[in-house]
Amino acid sequence: MTGEVRPGALCEGLNSPDPEPIRLMPAAACRLALPVALALTPLSALAQPAVPVSGMVQQLPAEKPVHAAWTCLLKKYVKPGPDGVNRVDYAAFQANAKDRATLDTYIESFADMDLSGTDAATFAAWANLYNAVTVRYILEQYPTGSIRDGYLFGGPWKKIKVAAGGETVSLDEIEHGILRPRFGNPLVHYAINCAAVSCPNLQPEAWQADTLDEKLAAAARAYVNDPRGVTVTSRGLTVSSIYDWFESDFGGSKQAVIEHLLAYAEPVLAEDIRSNPRIRAYDYDWSLNDTKKAETE
Repeated sequence: MTGEVRPGALCEGLNSPDPEPIRLMPAAACRLALPVALALTPLSALAQPAVPVSGMVQQLPAEKPVHAAWTCLLKKYVKPGPDGVNRVDYAAFQANAKDRATLDTYIESFADMDLSGTDAATFAAWANLYNAVTVRYILEQYPTGSIRDGYLFGGPWKKIKVAAGGETVSLDEIEHGILRPRFGNPLVHYAINCAAVSCPNLQPEAWQADTLDEKLAAAARAYVNDPRGVTVTSRGLTVSSIYDWFESDFGGSKQAVIEHLLAYAEPVLAEDIRSNPRIRAYDYDWSLNDTKKAETE
């Protein structure tokens, strides 16, 4: 895709719900014990071969992979900001009936897809589905100030459901019942986006198996080196609440979280962390990652 392509043009003709072929990845010898080590280990190295369900895996033309429509929509509506936060032009997306139909068709393509594997292609599919369904939910609620609007406690993740892999699952189940336990890698938290400013960025392209490892590592570096991930103060570190809520995924202790941060921190930040390696506070901004909000700030 080049800058000369008319915005939205690549979405045209991508409404086929054909499922993606599941690519088999090399089997892993074992699951690594330390989540910090897991963070540095390619998902492809951790993956076990997926067992295709007969009749669900179909070959697609090379020019029309299943995630192309999602990439097209992301490139059109995700706007990287100068502050490092990727925001979504929800107003424009909501107003474009054709693109919303493309999003619906893309989500529908997961209904009978084989999503039983632990390979990189399956990880990418679940992560893409989570993000696409989240965006659709926001479009249905928009205008809204947060994905949690209307909820005194928690949020809508258990109520937002989608047909995938031959069953109906909620966003909560995708994250906590599939992605986290099945793949056992803390980098999952950089792959899915909850439509909040403090969430790791929604990427401007879909996750793909062949680039998954490098793209996840890049997403981790971008978040860790942004104030949303970690801020060094004279009293210690203020870090994202993600590292509190999911501390067990990052090693089960504050020290393990710090080691994870150091694994992705740029040299200057790493030096600052080592000079005062104590987590003093957690912070999270649930404001909607909306371009309109950025324009008023």
